[in-house]
Amino acid sequence: MAAPTPAWTAAALVVRAPRFDQMGAGGPLFIDVTWHPAGDPGSDKETSSMTIASIAVNYCGLETVLHMTCCCQSQEKITCHLHKAKRLGLKNILALRGDPVGDQWKEEEGGFCYAVDLVKHIRSEFGDYFDIGVAGYPKGHPDAGSFESDLKFLKEKVSAGADFIITQLFFEADTFCQFVKACSEIGITCPILPGIFLIQNYHSLQQLVKLSKLEVPQQIKDKIEPIKDNDAAICNYGIDQAVSLCQRLLASGLVPGLHFYTLNRTTAAVEVLKRLGMWTEDPRRFLPWAVSAHPKRWEEDVRPIFWASRPKSYIYRTQEWDEFPKGRWGNSSSPAFGELKDCYLFYLKSATPTEELLKMWGEELNSEESVFEVFMRYFSGEPNQNGCQVTCLPWNDKPLATDTGLMKEQLLRMNQRGVLTINSQPNVNGQPSSHPVLGWGPSGGYVFQKAYLEFFTSPKTVEALLQVLKKYEFRVNYHVVNVKGENITNAPELQPNAVTWGIFPGREIIQPTVVDPVSFMFWKCVHV
Repeated sequence: MAAPTPAWTAAALVVRAPRFDQMGAGGPLFIDVTWHPAGDPGSDKETSSMTIASIAVNYCGLETVLHMTCCCQSQEKITCHLHKAKRLGLKNILALRGDPVGDQWKEEEGGFCYAVDLVKHIRSEFGDYFDIGVAGYPKGHPDAGSFESDLKFLKEKVSAGADFIITQLFFEADTFCQFVKACSEIGITCPILPGIFLIQNYHSLQQLVKLSKLEVPQQIKDKIEPIKDNDAAICNYGIDQAVSLCQRLLASGLVPGLHFYTLNRTTAAVEVLKRLGMWTEDPRRFLPWAVSAHPKRWEEDVRPIFWASRPKSYIYRTQEWDEFPKGRWGNSSSPAFGELKDCYLFYLKSATPTEELLKMWGEELNSEESVFEVFMRYFSGEPNQNGCQVTCLPWNDKPLATDTGLMKEQLLRMNQRGVLTINSQPNVNGQPSSHPVLGWGPSGGYVFQKAYLEFFTSPKTVEALLQVLKKYEFRVNYHVVNVKGENITNAPELQPNAVTWGIFPGREIIQPTVVDPVSFMFWKCVHV
């Protein structure tokens, strides 16, 4: 589990948002996004907590817990934020009082002063829609009169409707175990997740300790002080310390999971999980394409193949739909895809800096051959004249997919001849669903694919290609469209064509990817 903070610039988001995908590869139960009152966290800004949480859910398919505080907010404003969170598909809230903006807590007129009031409000207004988490303090909240009184406040939050507890950071396993025991003795039975802080540099440790008003154990101080100016050494120590702490917690049998405070740094958390044997990257996908975690898309299981390399673009285009295809795509009698209106949106932009893109693609493209060269380098993996590898294209923001590698040589030859391919899949006839490259779906099934290819090419090549395709009239479907929207096809006008399907025990045949003539005209993937 990861806890990124929202203090990001728009430019930083372009680079950092892919970290959601990186962390998602390890199969976390959830990630959480913190709430900074000074950063307009409930707004539509690209850097707001609400927007970042929405991206994680909708575009990265990650279960996400949005932190929400009472600080500087009226009851009406909090209610608006909660309605917005629900509309965006967020289902989990960590209800907190929050830290005061200044030195002292100031009561907001018409607001809440305690997390228990926020929990009650969420339950009153939204019933059981949200899963609610609250904070627990293994050594007691610094503002509480005593550890015992703080436990009573925690019990009130749970009784008001909280579903789980995430603890404040601590440094010793015994601290957590004693806390869980104390909670049990006063009747708290919900899951309690230990909050693990990864020591990654001296400054961040000092800041967090100052904010949390915790004392660092002397044995940790003795280890860190001699290496406080060596970030690499401190990070290595932090990983060792976290692994040891987690091992003791897991051995206690008292933890349902581990919650890591990553502070936007994922490398150390991944290393800890790998050492614990808890980082499990399953190459088999639930479906051939990236799923969204928005509740209204939970049953979606069919998409057009045209967005296979740009799944976030497809999700953005279709975000206003009320229903999503399940089982079959159906007959597309009317256009359902809207045009992108704001291509600046960071989750649709390349994560690669412009300077690097220019090194890959060249400062100038002086001829058709120079364009061919860019595509060829992308497929071959060989460095260009700048000594730089081409790892992405405008239509493919990531390196070649593993299944594309199965026909890499054929695609390379096509691109050398001016057929510039941007999306493809090989023919697959009954491969096990557990296949490390081609597999998807539940175990014990078999998957199938029709060979598929999208490309840019010249009018001259199209003329020749249409002559050749006459020999395969009943075996090959084609769509050719130019920038004017003029379409040449031998496919039924409104009939979708399944190009991926799977057969699984106890289930009907699943057809998750189709070629749909109507949506093709919005994609316009082949420019003549």
